[in-house]
Amino acid sequence: MESADRPLAHAFASDAAIAAQFSMQAEIAAILEFEAALAEAQAELGIFSLEAGVAIREAVGRMGKALDHDDLRRGFARDGVVVPALVRQLREAVGAPHAASVHKGATSQDAIDTGLMLRLKPVVALLGERLDALLARLDAWTAEQGDSPLMAHTRMQAALPFTVAAKLATWRRPLLAHRARLAALPASTLAVQLGGPVGDGSSFGPQAAELSAALARRLALADAAPWHSDRTRILDIAQALAVLTGTLGKIGQDAALLAQSEVGALQLLGGGGSSAMAHKQNPVGAEVLVALARLNAGLAGTMQQAMIHENERSGAAWTLEWFVLPPMAEAAGAGLRLADALLTGARFTCRATA
Repeated sequence: MESADRPLAHAFASDAAIAAQFSMQAEIAAILEFEAALAEAQAELGIFSLEAGVAIREAVGRMGKALDHDDLRRGFARDGVVVPALVRQLREAVGAPHAASVHKGATSQDAIDTGLMLRLKPVVALLGERLDALLARLDAWTAEQGDSPLMAHTRMQAALPFTVAAKLATWRRPLLAHRARLAALPASTLAVQLGGPVGDGSSFGPQAAELSAALARRLALADAAPWHSDRTRILDIAQALAVLTGTLGKIGQDAALLAQSEVGALQLLGGGGSSAMAHKQNPVGAEVLVALARLNAGLAGTMQQAMIHENERSGAAWTLEWFVLPPMAEAAGAGLRLADALLTGARFTCRATA
């Protein structure tokens, strides 16, 4: 969809760099990488020939230009997942005698979940980079104005004088915790999925655990027991996005309150003009941070519903994740970008009296 065809508010909540990781092109590429790495790991362990592993990797390398996207869309609409149609195209590309080795022992959920983890790695890295930049901005602001006096407020009322450094610390400390949480995700949460049709790994035979470890090494993901119906990993990622966006919303709320005409403790740069009152400068960036925080809080509650899987796999709960996680990631990315813009050039006027 062209940007001119999107709602105007999309400009606030969207993030092109993160959205790219949830595109059809990125998802197909990640699934194909799973298929190639799985074949290589199986060949490495002698499950089938080395020649088959090479043939599948080479076919994946050729698939980018040869994919029939219309067929994939029809397959997704018919099957609820794209993997059957994609595997069929990949087997045709591999040809005899190695086509039967494609996707050997795996199920659609293995390919889709592992592909998601591959796509989340750059998302987490990008959020970490933006968070580092925001923390650096807060550190510079503290060095510049930290000793200046400021009035603290509790329960919306003037409380006692403290300092700009103390105020900024209330923003910085949780952001540091969020940075640590993001940094820990690749090693602890972004893991391969390799359970086979019923999620117990039996389709891979006695080498299932060894195969999972080999696949994880090839994809630079964490190794893990199959988690088809245990969506804790997905919820951990969603929670990391929600609490990060929540802290950014708290910063936005504080900034809006401090910039009120009656308070005048913070000066914000930028637009925010009114169509009826030329004297106003509305704190638009701060307000959007609050809105994004509330959006992700609501989506996190919806994501919690994905924990409820019936038996060994739930189509409904699994599909729900596909609707909810991408906008949560985009909101977090947009929030970090907007928070950096909001705080650029902002200055405390250093009023220490009520």
